[in-house]
Amino acid sequence: MRILEAKHAGFCPGVRRAVDTVYRLLTESPDAVIVTLGELIHNPIVTGELAERGVVSVTDADIPALLQTHPDREVIAVIRAHGMTLETETMLADLGRLHANLRVVDCTCPFVKNIHKIAEEESAPYADAPDEALGIIFGDPNHPEVKGIDSRFSCRTKIFATAAETEAWCSTEEAQKYRKKRVIYVSQTTQKLAECKISQKFIEKLYTNAKIFDTICNVTENRQTETERIAGEADIMFVIGGRGSSNTQKLYDICRQHCERTCFVERPSDVPRDLLRPHMCAGITAGASTPDSIIQEVKKLMSEIEIMEENFAQMLDESFKTLNTGDVVKGVITSISANEIHVDIGSKVTGILSFNDVTDDPTADVANMFKVGDEVEAIAVRVSDIDGVATLSKKKVDNANNWNEIVAAHADGTVLQGKVVDCLEKGVIVLIKGLRVFVPASHTGLPREADLKELQGTVQNVKIIDINEQRRRAVASIREVLRAERKEKEAAFWAEMEAGKEFDGVVKSFMPYGAFVDLGGVDGMVHTSELAWGRIKHPSEVVSIGETIHVYVKDFDAEAKRISLGYKTDAMNPWKIFTDKYQVDDVATVKIVNMLPFGAFAEIIPGVDGLIHISQIANKRINNPADVLEKGQEVDVKIVGIDDENQKVSLSIRALLADEAAAEEAEIALEAGIDAE
Repeated sequence: MRILEAKHAGFCPGVRRAVDTVYRLLTESPDAVIVTLGELIHNPIVTGELAERGVVSVTDADIPALLQTHPDREVIAVIRAHGMTLETETMLADLGRLHANLRVVDCTCPFVKNIHKIAEEESAPYADAPDEALGIIFGDPNHPEVKGIDSRFSCRTKIFATAAETEAWCSTEEAQKYRKKRVIYVSQTTQKLAECKISQKFIEKLYTNAKIFDTICNVTENRQTETERIAGEADIMFVIGGRGSSNTQKLYDICRQHCERTCFVERPSDVPRDLLRPHMCAGITAGASTPDSIIQEVKKLMSEIEIMEENFAQMLDESFKTLNTGDVVKGVITSISANEIHVDIGSKVTGILSFNDVTDDPTADVANMFKVGDEVEAIAVRVSDIDGVATLSKKKVDNANNWNEIVAAHADGTVLQGKVVDCLEKGVIVLIKGLRVFVPASHTGLPREADLKELQGTVQNVKIIDINEQRRRAVASIREVLRAERKEKEAAFWAEMEAGKEFDGVVKSFMPYGAFVDLGGVDGMVHTSELAWGRIKHPSEVVSIGETIHVYVKDFDAEAKRISLGYKTDAMNPWKIFTDKYQVDDVATVKIVNMLPFGAFAEIIPGVDGLIHISQIANKRINNPADVLEKGQEVDVKIVGIDDENQKVSLSIRALLADEAAAEEAEIALEAGIDAE
């Protein structure tokens, strides 16, 4: 079958950038709430996969509610390739100023951004006189890209979905009003080029001074031109993409004009196999929202007819051969080449043991596992008297011997050990005693959004959770073993738990009332009142996520699995720090933090303030502390009183001034005495 595939089929650069950005955000920000404003792309397979990983489509109105629901998590709003309206952009900017946890990731296609710029700059002079200009948009009025473009014009606008609509409007009285005014023409990036050109001619004929911009994406233009050429050559055309995609629908319309057998394929299962025939010419094109993986799957299905023919010929050929399959034989290795082992099995045919039939372990060095003269046991899987060879498999014999151990492990719950040799879409393959055992993604022990390739090549303990003896298939779980190990650790943890016990734990998460700390598989909580001696609004003022802190057990409930932790200590107590450093009559430099009619409060050290009574501010009478002091000012004071019971401190500037005056008088007297002598 000859397959003609459009080179420009599939993701356009703008869509690819948007999709890649979201998958990158899932990896880089696993704890964030990630949403897209509207469907990221018009493809149910891609949007379905993203939804499974927690990325959902929301409207503008949903964003404020998300920010209120997740005040302690980063909320990432992704703008799709279609762009957004000016109103949405303004709203997000306003929310960003109010909520530090909002991050906007703009994936608007550069072609669409350019149209926004044209609309804004060309219509800006008419913002105060919108009737003096007209912006014309050729596109689907219900499409989000067109709505975004429309919002950028400061003047009146008209939207035409077809050339016929353009022609009909040009003959109206309304159209005549703009013949001597400014007319600006742009088009949706994915419009049909031929249809757009016809529409432009009607506008150019009516408005000789119209400013017309060719804004159809060159990728779209190339895709449509190439699709038209292939459809003219093909016996059958397959248009791959989501039915909600505007550009995919236009490709389908183009194909229908040139090829009667045109099929819309949203997913590989939609391929009509009954229409495929050997040696026919089949064409493939795909919309801008179609992943390469879906295109490749469709190509694979289209090629199956040829494969089926080849397989049929092979089976017919083998039916005439004398086959003695299933015999277990022992033989001696006579030679080892780059890819296979030759075995003397005491028969008229030579035994051939390929490296692939020795073991399922892709990391095994088969060439060094054997040497000439070694005896091996294998099963004959294919015998050809004509070719004089028998294809052997050693791993099938080994697998048969090891299968019983797998069955026994399932029965008695024995934990087995194996190596992860392959990562699939829905799980991993663990090689256990030469057998490939499947571990579903949900049983790998990894978070849902994690990359399964993290397990590639690792050795894991597993528990067999299901077997199919007829097909010799086994399913195992890493998670079950981890759970059992975790329960053992938890049991040991609680058995040794006691009040006062100290831990170095890692801050795991925040709630408004406290911080949760991982103590080594078991979480405890430090209430905000235990994080600091002073009042705090949120735990993040004291500790941060991922930080290792030293805590102690204040109380615990082993039955309810709750631990109350303490973090603040006497050594951190501001009052103790103050009393250790200062005594009455000491001089300190303080900062004025508040003023009241009866005096000023000053910070001595963080967490400890003292009062400078109005009578102690100056060596003369003042009516208000603000006459002498101001907030933020640093002054030297004398500590004249410490009330340890009520944790209050009395300060005096006046006393310090008096001390200075007395010192000056003493110095003058001393100097006078010296002079008298």
